[in-house]
Parts: sequence; structure tokens; C-alpha cells
Amino acid sequence: MKRVLKNGTLVLLAATIAVGCGNGSGQNGEKKPHRAVITQKGSDTMVLLAQAWAEKFGQKNANTEVQVTGGGSGTGISALINGTTDIANASRPMNDQERQQIRQKYGSDVVEIPVAKDGIAIYVNASNPIDAISVEQLRGIYAGTITNWKGIGGPDATIILYGRENSSGTYAFFKEHVLNKGDFASTTQTLPGTAGVVNAVAKDRNGIGYGGEAYGSTEIKMLRMISENGMAVEPGEENVRSGAYPLARDLYFYLRQQPAGATKEYIDWVLGPEGQAVVREVGYFPIK
Repeated sequence: MKRVLKNGTLVLLAATIAVGCGNGSGQNGEKKPHRAVITQKGSDTMVLLAQAWAEKFGQKNANTEVQVTGGGSGTGISALINGTTDIANASRPMNDQERQQIRQKYGSDVVEIPVAKDGIAIYVNASNPIDAISVEQLRGIYAGTITNWKGIGGPDATIILYGRENSSGTYAFFKEHVLNKGDFASTTQTLPGTAGVVNAVAKDRNGIGYGGEAYGSTEIKMLRMISENGMAVEPGEENVRSGAYPLARDLYFYLRQQPAGATKEYIDWVLGPEGQAVVREVGYFPIK
């Protein structure tokens, strides 16, 4: 397989297809096979996973081309509503208004397919002595009522906040489940991707950020979360599956209607053993 960037869109082309795509005649007049195109757009959290799925699927299905772009869950859902993508990748559930728009425009209920599990991780600089944090402490930090690390047992230093833009599903999930739908502190520096949050925290000894567990690196530390029973738990598979990790969530595919043809084949593969093995390889957790 080879990767070609076209206007920011990752297009996966099967190396075995030497000339073009679509219907037509080859050098000897034979018909070339029709190539199905499946478009996916949305969640930045899911973009690495979606790219890996598309590449692995394309290796075994030369007649199907999968195109993946990010931009955030809200961007993907808007594209689904507007009819410009086949699949919206989302790290949050669609809301009632978005579902109603699909129903009104297409006369069908949106199709929601959980495809992987994730725990939103809390990132701090590797030098930060803090190892665990509660949802209440996290709420205080991002609401702006806790502004110094000494407020939660850390050093006497101002906390620097990093977060995602409001089109992000991770932003929406964090706002609902940590801030109880309240506002982020005005000092929060919003970044367009999870990788940007990780990079910022890695360079800022007083920084804190949040994002998908799969984006963890040796340059940052992921804090354990203090659960309702007082236990400090990591965003690992067992804790995410059981719900012991407070910020566990599903990752979704959304479609305007029930999948058929190449799209159904692709989704069936994603939900099958091979596709779910890719989930684990990328750093998230299988849905089944």
C-alpha cells in the first residue's frame, strides 16, 4: 500500500492497481474492476485508528478505496448531515438535534455503531510529581477555581491549561462529564488535535491536557483517576470496560442509513477479529 495526500485527505491506494480506478478497458481491452470509494470524516481521536483500518482493509480488498480525514467529531457529523461523507467518526454520541436533522433530511434514523472503547487520559509533564487526580479536582482546574498545582498537592506553580477546540468530541465529552456542561476557564489554550495537546504538555512542566489514551508517550505522564470508591485507577482496558475509570467512553461510526455493499463489508471487517485486532494495535480497546 502507499499513502497519497490530496488536499489533506489521506487516500489509500492499492499498490496492485497499476492504472487508474473505476470502470474502463485495460491494454488488452479487458474490463478493469469497478472500485468502490468509502469516505470517513471526523474525530481526531480516531484518525490514527481509521487510517490503520483503511490501510489493512485495503491490503485485502484492492477494489475498495477508503479515504480518511479528521477535523473533529462535530465536523464529521456535519459532513454526514450534509451528505459529503459516508461515515462520520465520532468520539461522542450524536445529540438529539443532529439526529433530528438526519431524520428530516433523509427520512431515516441515524445508524450508530460503537467500534472501539477508549478512556480519556489526563496528561501532565513527565516531571510533574502528581500521580492521581479526582474528577472534582480536574473540574476545579479546568473551571479556573484551582489555578496552582499546590492546590492538589503539587509544586507552587501556576497550572497551564491545554484543551481541544469545540468541534472536538473529546472536548464535548470532557465538558459534559467533567465540567457538568459548565464553561472552560478562559485561560485554556485550545489546540486543533490531540497530538498538539500532547506536544504542548511535553514541553511545559506546568501544563495539563486531556485526550485519547492511545496518544500517550514517554514525554508525558498519564494520571490515574480517583474513582468514586477512592481507588486511583489507570485508563487501562479492564478499568475502561468495567467503568471503574471515570472517563471511559465508546468511539462510534455514524451513517445516514443501514450500510450496504462495500460499506457493509468494511464495517463488518472493522467489527470482526481482524479489525478489532487493529484497535488494540493502535492503543485503544476492542468493542467486543
